[in-house]
Amino acid sequence: MLFKSFISFVLILMLNPLYVNAAINTKPLKVGMELQYPPFEMSTKDGTPSGISVDLAKALGRYLGRKVIIQNIAWDGLIPSLMTKKIDIIISSMTITDKRKKVIDFSIPYAQSDLCILTNPTSGVKSVKDLNEKGRVVAVKKGTTGHIYAVEHLKKAKILVLDKESSAVLEVIQKRADAFIYDQLTIYRDWENHKNTTVALLQPITKNPGYWGIALRKNEPKLKAKINAFIRQAKSDGTFDKLAYKYLKDIKKKFVELNIPFFF
Repeated sequence: MLFKSFISFVLILMLNPLYVNAAINTKPLKVGMELQYPPFEMSTKDGTPSGISVDLAKALGRYLGRKVIIQNIAWDGLIPSLMTKKIDIIISSMTITDKRKKVIDFSIPYAQSDLCILTNPTSGVKSVKDLNEKGRVVAVKKGTTGHIYAVEHLKKAKILVLDKESSAVLEVIQKRADAFIYDQLTIYRDWENHKNTTVALLQPITKNPGYWGIALRKNEPKLKAKINAFIRQAKSDGTFDKLAYKYLKDIKKKFVELNIPFFF
């Protein structure tokens, strides 16, 4: 009798909507990102994921009441992994674009970033107009907004598509490419590491900034609503300010000096 009563209690509990919701919330949140974009996505010496996006993912997990699992995935594999349900969301400094919105959905923006140029001292490049010329070589990272921009707007130039940011920088340093188009933070850091062989043109090359969002699958309105609510709260409660102070203090100062809009 005692065993039967226990089973009945368990069945009643499991049919309770509150129990069902709690069970759903205990399902881990699998977050995909490419850990190759410090200080947003990176890893420590022992391979532990770290950075702004990692901290943001953990904060989202706490908000949702779900354990977070970070999965390090190559950039061009992030969207396929999302669509095949290997991951639940993407937090990887991904720009919201119309092309991407055809296959996946995005949260409201949580940051903005513009494209700019890394060139070398002898290239003669002063602005993006100088790149749209026959004989120019422009390096881009495959699948990024810099890649998309170059293909759409620099039709006279040769577009050199590479898998890694470091490879694109090397092409510029060794003068096999006239420029590398990428976001301002990366270009600034690349210039810092190679001040004698590169020049950073940090002014935006587009009229409209690129906005980053958390990517998720289409037709998941409940998850999207919760993520949007989290982003709004994180903006109002100082979460993003704390992340900027922790990871971007010096760079924020430089952006202010150059009168360039900051990420958050």
